[in-house]
Amino acid sequence: MKTNSTLAAPPRPLDLPEQAQWLAGVGAGSWFYIHKKNLEFEISRFGPEGNLECRSFFEIEGDALFNFSQLYTFTYLSHCKTVCILQGNSIIKFHRK
Repeated sequence: MKTNSTLAAPPRPLDLPEQAQWLAGVGAGSWFYIHKKNLEFEISRFGPEGNLECRSFFEIEGDALFNFSQLYTFTYLSHCKTVCILQGNSIIKFHRK
């Protein structure tokens, strides 16, 4: 989704994880990265230049399932407390532990 004031992805910082995705916002945007660490989901948010803004462990809301082997896209509303991922036709909500 793109609006008149939604930022396009900036040049990708070299030190970002390869799987990090740009999520554009109105007047701002962030890079998001998820990986599994010790059977938990660790999600990081980086600023446009690649500076770490937050990193924490998250749990999935309800009984939704997330599959790393299927395509996924970070979506709205995502910040340091809640992150939403679109996978298939479902939005999976992750909440910081």
